[in-house]
Amino acid sequence: MTDTRVPFDDLVQMLAAIFLRQGLPEHIAGILAANCAACQRDGALSHGVFRIPGYVSTISSGWGQPEAMPVIDPGDGALIGVDARGGFAQVALDHARALLLDRVRAQGIAALSIRHSQHFSALWPDVEPFAESGLVALSVVNSMAVVAPAPGAAPVFGTNPMGFSCPRDGQPPYTWDQAASALAHGDVQIAAREGHMLPADAGVDAHGQPTGDPAKILDGGALLPFGGHKGASIAMTIEILAAAFTGGAFSAEVDWTDHPGARIPLTGQFLLVMDPSRGGTGFAARVAQLSDTVRAAGQQRLPGDRRHRIRADAQARGVALSPDDLTMLNSYL
Repeated sequence: MTDTRVPFDDLVQMLAAIFLRQGLPEHIAGILAANCAACQRDGALSHGVFRIPGYVSTISSGWGQPEAMPVIDPGDGALIGVDARGGFAQVALDHARALLLDRVRAQGIAALSIRHSQHFSALWPDVEPFAESGLVALSVVNSMAVVAPAPGAAPVFGTNPMGFSCPRDGQPPYTWDQAASALAHGDVQIAAREGHMLPADAGVDAHGQPTGDPAKILDGGALLPFGGHKGASIAMTIEILAAAFTGGAFSAEVDWTDHPGARIPLTGQFLLVMDPSRGGTGFAARVAQLSDTVRAAGQQRLPGDRRHRIRADAQARGVALSPDDLTMLNSYL
């Protein structure tokens, strides 16, 4: 069946209406809607409208405080603390953005330490806007325990994504966003729904045996880190930065047994932003030069290239929604 093309602003309004029906304040509904619509627009389908049932189910479960506004501890140095109070990390970031930018411009570097926050999206929407303003941004977030160490059988880490973005002359920002696991948990869910297998080394089953069957990974099994013990080291480092440093929960501490239907981890996020002009001139040109060198060496598609091509197409023709997507969205309106 043919996809329907929807103007981006119309999709944002549709998603905002869904969040409003769930009882969220208009400001929070707008932030979540724009974030989710951007993921769908850019082809990050595992973090686009696919996530709406998870948002709705979590809000209905009474988990966290989805309507909470964050509290900022500005400090007096490079580090700004934010208590999301059980609300969404995107809202915490939006609330602290102006102070963060002021601090970066004044000092050349600043960081947000966000705790007690729910994060259910991709990370590139958090970091890329800073690169579009000429800054460099790096962020990490932990999640619920669905990844076993390597070797290991029991989940300890979250998929623990990390995102980076920086300006690049004559090209979109150089941006990457990847999990510390072999693939994103949402991709496992999509594979299970569509009935196709994953790589044989993607995870383990409930008995700790390697498997590429998404149903077995989801049913008492676990994903594995990318790159074996190297990915596990990165996953653990992200736990340390996003949870131990911020005061948020470790992935293995997320316990929503008293909230049936909750799907969004309540953990923490760390975000570092730097002004490259403090390190000398020509930064964005140098990044563009390096990008061209990498392409000339054979890597024709750099991180973010595909996403920006899909975005350009969506801006011209509208955001693609499948018939099932539309049916699902309309069921919440």
